[in-house]
Amino acid sequence: MKAPPTLARVREVVEYDPRAGTFTWRVRTSIRIMPGAIAGTKKADSGYVLVGIDGVQYRAHRLAWFMMTGDWPSGDVDHINGVRHDNRWSNIRVVTSAVNGQNRRRAQRDNRLGVLGVFQCKKRYQAQVKLNGVVTHLGTFDTPEQAHEAYVEAKRRLHEGCTL
Repeated sequence: MKAPPTLARVREVVEYDPRAGTFTWRVRTSIRIMPGAIAGTKKADSGYVLVGIDGVQYRAHRLAWFMMTGDWPSGDVDHINGVRHDNRWSNIRVVTSAVNGQNRRRAQRDNRLGVLGVFQCKKRYQAQVKLNGVVTHLGTFDTPEQAHEAYVEAKRRLHEGCTL
């Protein structure tokens, strides 16, 4: 993997607005890219904004952290509200991978119910939460909504990274 650009180079090429969470070009980098134009492209598959500098694509939230602190982020840069293209300074934080995972807001793609923390067990719905590799059974419920409510309550209590 290529080393990240220097802070001086990033500041030479783009400007970051911490209130809006947007980047704009400071210099003309190609025929199509003019100074003052919005920098970055939102990826449809992931929802992250990527900004290309010197032929390398960087996630905008990592560039924002770098520009605001002067240090390349040492861990995961988490979007507090779970919106991957919301790169406002007030919405990003550096956390461990474990804490980043605790801020999950949607069920995984393979979850048949589409409800975070809930799966169907015969004609009932089971809620469970995982912390430090240990799964805690929270009970079985008549509806997926009841199970999800129990999950969210436990998640708020147990997961330091939870912002639900």
